[in-house]
Amino acid sequence: MSDAMDGRADGHGRVYQASGDQHIVEHHHHGDASAETWVSTESVRRPTGGRAPAVLRDRTELMEHLQAAVASDVFNQVYVLHGMGGCGKTAVAITLFQRATAESSRAGLWVNAADRTTLRSGMLAVAADRGATEGELLAARNGLRAPADLVWERLDRSAEPWLLVLDNADDPAILQDGSWLRTSPRGTVLVTTRQAAARWWPHAELHHVGVLPRDAAAQVLYDLAPETGTVEEASEIADRLGRLPLALTLAGGFLAQQVIDPWTMAKYGRHLVGHERVDLIDRGAAALTDKGSRQLVSQTWQLSLDALAAQGLPESTALLRLLACYGSDPLPLTLLNSSELNGVLPRSRAESALRGLLDQSLTTLVDIGVRCVQTHGVLLASVAAGTPPEQATHVSSTAVRLLDAVIPAIPERGPQDLRLRLLSPHVLALLRHATEVSVVAEALDVAVRLAIALHRTADYLSAWELASEAAAVTEPVLGPEHRLVLSALARAGRTLFRLGRFEESAALHSRVLADRERLFGPDDPDTLDSYDATSRPLNTLSRVPESVALLRRAVEGRRRTLGPVHPLTLSSRGALLEIVPASDLATEIDGTALPLSQECALELGSDHTITLKARLNHANALYRLGRFEAAVEDAHLLAEEYPQRYGPDYPVTLSAQTLYAQIRAALGDVSVAIELMATVADRRERVLGAQHPYTVFSRQCLEEFRARAAPQSSDEQP
Repeated sequence: MSDAMDGRADGHGRVYQASGDQHIVEHHHHGDASAETWVSTESVRRPTGGRAPAVLRDRTELMEHLQAAVASDVFNQVYVLHGMGGCGKTAVAITLFQRATAESSRAGLWVNAADRTTLRSGMLAVAADRGATEGELLAARNGLRAPADLVWERLDRSAEPWLLVLDNADDPAILQDGSWLRTSPRGTVLVTTRQAAARWWPHAELHHVGVLPRDAAAQVLYDLAPETGTVEEASEIADRLGRLPLALTLAGGFLAQQVIDPWTMAKYGRHLVGHERVDLIDRGAAALTDKGSRQLVSQTWQLSLDALAAQGLPESTALLRLLACYGSDPLPLTLLNSSELNGVLPRSRAESALRGLLDQSLTTLVDIGVRCVQTHGVLLASVAAGTPPEQATHVSSTAVRLLDAVIPAIPERGPQDLRLRLLSPHVLALLRHATEVSVVAEALDVAVRLAIALHRTADYLSAWELASEAAAVTEPVLGPEHRLVLSALARAGRTLFRLGRFEESAALHSRVLADRERLFGPDDPDTLDSYDATSRPLNTLSRVPESVALLRRAVEGRRRTLGPVHPLTLSSRGALLEIVPASDLATEIDGTALPLSQECALELGSDHTITLKARLNHANALYRLGRFEAAVEDAHLLAEEYPQRYGPDYPVTLSAQTLYAQIRAALGDVSVAIELMATVADRRERVLGAQHPYTVFSRQCLEEFRARAAPQSSDEQP
């Protein structure tokens, strides 16, 4: 044929032209999508994940174990270093890499396993390093043979033993896809990852890498910036940074690099407050050669959250933002088992969301008698700073409601409850975190109720710390005259009294009483409560007339506003039996048709807390009046009932046993009194301390009883 033939091909198209018959056979080999792009890698003969610390602090036991592994002729081992971002896993890996190559005659091979592309590129570079030909590599790149098979074939045939580090393997699925992680008779594999779940590492030896001990953390910071402060100051900053190696490195880098306006460690510590501390920490990244997102505390954990979102767990981010409203102390898991959680994420997704955070080492489970979740403070600050403002108030409000749901609405007396004490730092963290006035007020209401609960379980120190700090934190936001701020101060006053700090208690109560009278009036329930509370320390300080006058105002005001048999009215009436002078006591005891204890039993029940206290006050009044025979029976019953109800160390238990011992001594049964009082004194010293006024009083009573017993012993001698 003489006709001209024209053809054109675009892209991957083919044009075949012939003037006669033509038979064409094509063979196509297609690799996976990731093979279409070939990304060259840096040298696998040196670490690419950062720089080695000048001195690796604290990891002595772990390093000895790993060094022994690479120094021996035992191979076929995989070691996994897991922990939260910034905890120093890569620093351990780099140090081992350097020692293995310098001291153990191992070939060091380093691969960044952060994503499929860099893992594939790096592993093929390992194959090339171990002798793979260009043809073999080309076939692997083009999908003509399995890349992982080529790599491990070459590793198995390596002439020299090796150490292979797979750094940043935070998505183990990448390693499983293609079987990139194997063992070999010629070497040892070390993996660094944030993924803590053992299911991803079935044949590996796992080692958790956590934050540093205080001394080691301080030394890391001091090593980097020795001219800016002392080791003691470095220790304080290390505590503020949660002893996280990345944060310490950034802080040290910042301090060491300031030239125009040098900072001291003391100045740095003063600026580590609020959300701004995250920005301050990250400013130290300017001193690093590697400025990737893994080197910034504001971004390093976002990598893990992004990975969880990609796995279908965006709720993990929501849960972490909720946890960021609380503190870095252990948080009881029961807090998360509430329908209130629906305000942030579906309750049905809470389990998987938490599991995601645990797997990514963003939080940990701890059991300290109560099962808890614990999250690093710098991580929480970073997440809180990154929470969108339009979500922050809603998340904080949900955090308040979760706390509200687990604190008793009406706290009762009883033994100490570890769960309540564990909530205290989280309530304070929430008060510091919240910015909306309404949320602050809600959180303070919860804080006051928790302080009451702690007080009624006799955890007075925790109650005082919570109440006083809550008032101090919220007063600038709500104002010194806010009802809840005054309630927090009033509770602090009550706990000071129980701690034996009577002067401070009286002063604080008097201040609160003056404010409440002025702001709310004399018949307001809070004002009446202050009359009652202020009378207690005043009586102990021997200011009896003032004390009695205030308590009578509480009784009359409560009788008038609440009724004569309201529990609070009955409680104040019972307190009168404790403080009225002996000259007036007979009138209080004999001037009613029915003893107060029986009236309480009729109105509230025989086992009510106020009824039991009224019985104790009545027996004490009889003792003060010298009516020992009338008092002894009920005092004996109470001395036996109180330990069963509240426990052997509860303050009112010891008060009941003290009264019974005094009555027995008054009746001449001194040996019984000595035995009882010795037990009380020992228990009070253990619970309250040797210098507490109640402990001192118990010791004085014991010595008095022993002195009484001495003449009796002499009389019995023949």
